[in-house]
Amino acid sequence: MRPIFGLLCLLAVVLSCTTENYNSSDFIAGESFTDSNLRVVLIDTLTINTSTMKFDSIISSEASRILVGKYTDPVFGTVQTSSYFGMLPNEYTIDDEAVYDSIALILVPDNYYYNDTLQTNTIHVKRLNKILDTGEDDYFYNTSEASYDDEDLGVLSYVPRPFTADTLEIKLSDELGKTFFTNFQEKLITTSDQFKDYFKGVALLPGDTDNGSIIGFSKGTDNCLIRVYYSTEEELERVDDYLEIALDQTTSPIPFYNQIKAEDPSENLQELDDQEFNLSSTETDNLSFIQSGTGIASRIQFPHLKTLYDLNGQGTILDAVLKIRPALNSFDDNLILRDTLAVFVVDQNNDLTSQLLIQDVSPVLGVLNRDNEEFNDIYYEFSIGGYLDQLLTTELETEDALILLPDNYISTVDRFILNGMDDSEYSAILELTYAIYDDEDE
Repeated sequence: MRPIFGLLCLLAVVLSCTTENYNSSDFIAGESFTDSNLRVVLIDTLTINTSTMKFDSIISSEASRILVGKYTDPVFGTVQTSSYFGMLPNEYTIDDEAVYDSIALILVPDNYYYNDTLQTNTIHVKRLNKILDTGEDDYFYNTSEASYDDEDLGVLSYVPRPFTADTLEIKLSDELGKTFFTNFQEKLITTSDQFKDYFKGVALLPGDTDNGSIIGFSKGTDNCLIRVYYSTEEELERVDDYLEIALDQTTSPIPFYNQIKAEDPSENLQELDDQEFNLSSTETDNLSFIQSGTGIASRIQFPHLKTLYDLNGQGTILDAVLKIRPALNSFDDNLILRDTLAVFVVDQNNDLTSQLLIQDVSPVLGVLNRDNEEFNDIYYEFSIGGYLDQLLTTELETEDALILLPDNYISTVDRFILNGMDDSEYSAILELTYAIYDDEDE
């Protein structure tokens, strides 16, 4: 059974082939096309298979921000992010006459947040006891582990204000501060290797009982640093100063990554324990799932696309718009929807092969349409005509699929729950415009 044919008969529109029907940038007709009658068929019943997959791990050492926080999600479980990084001083000298004052870690929010910022967050600063090492490759992953001391170097509880970018200053152990001070003042540490041998870096961990939000902090050398405060007696007054120890951006690979994990998710999501496994939406109440940071992605295939060849005449895809709707009640002011989703291509083993591009230049993005939000009609709209045309004209069958993720999925923890294809008004739908010419029936 191919249900598209009844609709084809209803929606087939016979048009004369004139330039006013199409913009030349959208469609270039050959001579055989212009000498024939043209039918433009609008199809919206082609099957869309949706499922959910999960990458075994994703590279997080290239994340654009530090992520620290924890919250409990009704579907994805307890989501926790911790950050690990090495540090290096901007200089190695302190005046012989200076007197130690205090030490603090400075963190500057970068305006990213997820979930409830009205709740109190906690940051525990731990001292790494081993230098961060990527092992056999040059990357750290969201699943990477690091070793650190049990004792806190410092701890801060705060209520996030992501839009005001208030700088956090976390007071650290004076024992560490005085040791830094002495080593620099007495020139016991004068090189980066000596410093790394003494101080391997820090881990930033959320509180065990936190249930608030994930907050992003800048990883720039001016925005993530330890300051050793001291003062020097001048002729008329005591002058305050400090030495800065910043996130290490010079060592290659950069010793930095975010660990991102979600524990005790819903029963269905617990099945995602193998990257090659696809959790069909038929098993999850017609839903697919996305969670950036942990590598959960919505997977999409169009298994009956080549039934278009069953239509009489030659044809070509003029346009194809995929509309996918977030599930009702799956988002709110805390679990927010982002304005766009990116599209990537995976192979049959769910290895990521590329990002889907328009003419190999700009990325294909699903744009959130809120025009009829008051009627609960919200959907992401993807223009994928070029991709489908390539699938249609490829002789070999392929098991490749599209996956949906936020464009910056390695630097965020955004989550989405999307409807698949069914008979409801909230169904996913592919609106395909197909031109047929040289019809054998004409």
